[in-house]
Amino acid sequence: MTNGMYISAMNQGTGKSLIAIGLLDSLLKETDRVGFFRPVFTGEIESQDPLIRLLRTKYNLSDAQARGGVSLERCRELLASGDHEEMSSIAVSVYSEMAKHCDAIIVDGTDLLSHNAATVEFDLNAQFAKDLGTPVIAVVGAQESTVSDVVNAVDVARTELHGAKVDVLAVMVNRARPELREEILKNVKRGPSNRPVYVLPELPEISLPTVAEVVYNLGLNHEGMSQDFLDRDIHDIKIAAMTVSNFLSQFTDGDFVIVPGDRSDIMVATLASALSPTFPAPSGMLLTGGLAAELKGDTAIGQLVEKAPFPVFSTQLDTFKAGRAVSMVRGQLALGQPRKIATALGEWFRNVDEKELFERLELERPATMTPLRFLHNLIEKARSDRRSIVLPEGYDPRILRAASIIVRRDFCDLTLIGNPEKIAEICQRESIDLPIAEDGKRGVTIIDLDNNDYTEDFAKTYAELRAHKGMTLEGAQNRMMDPSYFGTMLVHKGIVDGMVSGAVNTTANTIRPSLEFIKTREGVKVVSSVFLMLMEDRVLVFGDCAVNPNPNSEQLADIAKASAETARQFGVDPKVAMLSYSTGTSGSGTDVELVVEATEKLREANPDFAFEGPIQFDAASNMSIASSKLPGSEVAGQATVFIFPDLNTGNNTYKAVQQTSGAVAVGPVLQGLRKPVNDLSRGATVDDIINTVAITAIQAQTL
Repeated sequence: MTNGMYISAMNQGTGKSLIAIGLLDSLLKETDRVGFFRPVFTGEIESQDPLIRLLRTKYNLSDAQARGGVSLERCRELLASGDHEEMSSIAVSVYSEMAKHCDAIIVDGTDLLSHNAATVEFDLNAQFAKDLGTPVIAVVGAQESTVSDVVNAVDVARTELHGAKVDVLAVMVNRARPELREEILKNVKRGPSNRPVYVLPELPEISLPTVAEVVYNLGLNHEGMSQDFLDRDIHDIKIAAMTVSNFLSQFTDGDFVIVPGDRSDIMVATLASALSPTFPAPSGMLLTGGLAAELKGDTAIGQLVEKAPFPVFSTQLDTFKAGRAVSMVRGQLALGQPRKIATALGEWFRNVDEKELFERLELERPATMTPLRFLHNLIEKARSDRRSIVLPEGYDPRILRAASIIVRRDFCDLTLIGNPEKIAEICQRESIDLPIAEDGKRGVTIIDLDNNDYTEDFAKTYAELRAHKGMTLEGAQNRMMDPSYFGTMLVHKGIVDGMVSGAVNTTANTIRPSLEFIKTREGVKVVSSVFLMLMEDRVLVFGDCAVNPNPNSEQLADIAKASAETARQFGVDPKVAMLSYSTGTSGSGTDVELVVEATEKLREANPDFAFEGPIQFDAASNMSIASSKLPGSEVAGQATVFIFPDLNTGNNTYKAVQQTSGAVAVGPVLQGLRKPVNDLSRGATVDDIINTVAITAIQAQTL
């Protein structure tokens, strides 16, 4: 049976998109088949609706899982003609079709865009909810409201919904003034079911518009524009109709500059300011009056503007109309800027008890595991037992963007290594809003190699640990000026719990310090790695695909034990296949004997997991082949952990599976160290970095 829930705004400006995204993100940890339905969508067709488009893209929802009913224009026509029944009929038809593909469906009601139509829209949402048979999550907007205003609004919402004979699943207050949130929680009344009312604060980071939202609302041409440019926040608007001197005296970081297309003096001044590390940088510039073509005629100015380190747009509107249009743009989640989504989800998880909320729905958890749900569970598991991670490559923009999102998702504490002023300069140039931890505020901690309280102690410790290799104190001091060594020593000393590096450094540079003084755990003979292979409906573990070129039999057995332990850390029941080109006793040769010996050494260790070897990949993964090649085996046909005999085989196999099956490869995940250190590919994306930080935090929970 499909579980549905209907999000209904009880007043204007509730920001209920945050509720929809939070619910969807939470549901994906419980079930893979989640749907999103808007009975009334914006645009001519449902794929034009920004929220439907966002959820299809971000959460990989199919067209059958993210749907719309009727367009807003058609809805108004039907309301004007009094034909409510047709709208309900369409809504029920679409919802019923979606239920064939979904275990849970979030229904997002109308947005109460018109104050005059509020009563009509409330009745419409109530009727939709009853027709669909879905309980309602009522969202009360509390922006600028007092405590008593909010308490009364919650009471009124319950009264109206019960009067409409609607089943109320939950009441949520959104956009509360942050300083009043705790007082609202104390005073707001629980409903008849005695369930809590959740209160979420106003988030300025979401309400600030971005360049992308201005582009979307004004229909500006952004062809060839980087996503980093479009994601920039607009802190204020500056209409430059004054002298350069007066303009610069009022210009501040993040201003969106609106200037006539013939004011080259203002353009050059803005460009010069952006290129200076001590002057403000704009979020973007809009050239008005349709004069961009004339600008191109001025070759020197045109070339300068084209190479500006900020986005530059043009419009046919005059300066007054352009300024008014930009000033009316409001921040929203539906355009999907990663930082805004991360901020919203971080606040959702801080203020909403998912377990309690979903107890009301009694959701059943599926046995399969999709890549999307696995990656979402990584974040949740990391958050459940918070740890601290150091990122030594503090000057890489990808690292800084990932850090910005991690702080907002709020699942671990972060330390960056680098000069704070240089990091701030990079953030300003790349328009990265990186929260810094200070005065109790959440954010990253930055440690400057040239000015900190640790270097002297770290150098002394390193000199003692490497004295047998002839290391002097002076040499140790020089070594501690290497961010990788310094970061690893932070882990060794217990100041942080783990390290992630490799976006800039080689694998050798990342791992070498760990081998020198973190060393392997007791009973572990070799550091190895696995890739978590996220298949369509399950997670497999491949090892070793990144570290050991030609392991001997003892090392192979050690890799198998470590890989089984890693599998368990990430919710995979380990059934270990010791791979070879021969299954059982069907073949012979040096390479087969290596796996035979490794399997025997594994058996002697009496592990607490099932294993089989030697075994071929097809017999390990395919039940029909296993039944003929190795009948009666606990592992054959159902292996979850695959141990390759050498790096050549392992590395090529994981890449072949990744490229041909569409699997997501997460890793390499290093294993065997006393404390977690993980390596990134130098081509790592921001998402790769976020996932690896979450993995490292989870490893730190058990080390």
